[in-house]
Amino acid sequence: MNLPDQISHLWTQVLGLIANVVSPDWGSLVGLLPIFLLIGVIGPLITILALLWFYYFVRRPRTKVRFAEGPRLAAIAGDGLPLFPAGEPYDPRTGLIYLPGTTQNDAGERLSVTCPMCGIARFADAATCHNCGLVLKVDRRVALRTLQPAGPPPGGAAAA
Repeated sequence: MNLPDQISHLWTQVLGLIANVVSPDWGSLVGLLPIFLLIGVIGPLITILALLWFYYFVRRPRTKVRFAEGPRLAAIAGDGLPLFPAGEPYDPRTGLIYLPGTTQNDAGERLSVTCPMCGIARFADAATCHNCGLVLKVDRRVALRTLQPAGPPPGGAAAA
């Protein structure tokens, strides 16, 4: 073959390639439509969902909790007296609030507890309230570690 025939043959191949690009075989392309749909639509949607899930997993809100291990001081009311929560044992002389289920302080003295139903103070070792009959007996083994939030919820106390 001479040089003009080789150039003519190469030119024919280039024109055939361009013809396939400009006017493709539509029957075979329609057959590939499910693959194009999978790659072009469903694949990106799954990728976006996976990225959003990962972003939430990394940035999700986590509760900060600290454990109350021992007695804590009671809050002071406006009149200057300690404010004891109902249902938790306390020592009125020291102003300390103890863990639920505790009946004596470190010195061996009996603790008091305020009834959550009627508000009458009684000794913590009594199983029922003598005024309203409410049974308020907490097992110390269960209540050794109580969870308390480390601070107000995000957004302030109004969000709670």
